[in-house]
Amino acid sequence: MRTELDFAPLYRSSIGFDRVFNLLNNTQRLNAIDTWPAYDIVKTGEDDYRITMAVAGFGEGDLDITQERNVLVIKGGKAEELQGECLHRGIAGRSFERKFELADHVRVEGADLRHGLLTIALKREVPEAMKPRKIEIGVAPANEPLRLETDRQVA
Repeated sequence: MRTELDFAPLYRSSIGFDRVFNLLNNTQRLNAIDTWPAYDIVKTGEDDYRITMAVAGFGEGDLDITQERNVLVIKGGKAEELQGECLHRGIAGRSFERKFELADHVRVEGADLRHGLLTIALKREVPEAMKPRKIEIGVAPANEPLRLETDRQVA
């Protein structure tokens, strides 16, 4: 039995998270058909991730990896190479397209194809301006308004 989650209460108390809620809703709708090729997502460090995808039979020229904003797209396709009459086909060689939604500031560092496994390294790099910073508390004279560094430069 599958239960749909209701995100309506979250919509009422949050602003700007529409994309996150849409991702959660779309994830619930995935079905068993969307399971090929198999893949793993591993967190290898505090800000490092790795996607490993089983793409047996595909070569480097058969795969296309692109990142546009917060979406990583991996496509695979190759020309039919079977010679002779195929009595059984157990090795999947059909075309595929797999999309991964990436968090802000996650970028692809590189990709490698070995032994039928495509490995993609990802790294999250939060800009210095967005990292938490400690605010020092200074003492301002009681009879003078607090002046910030930017105010002094203008004056």
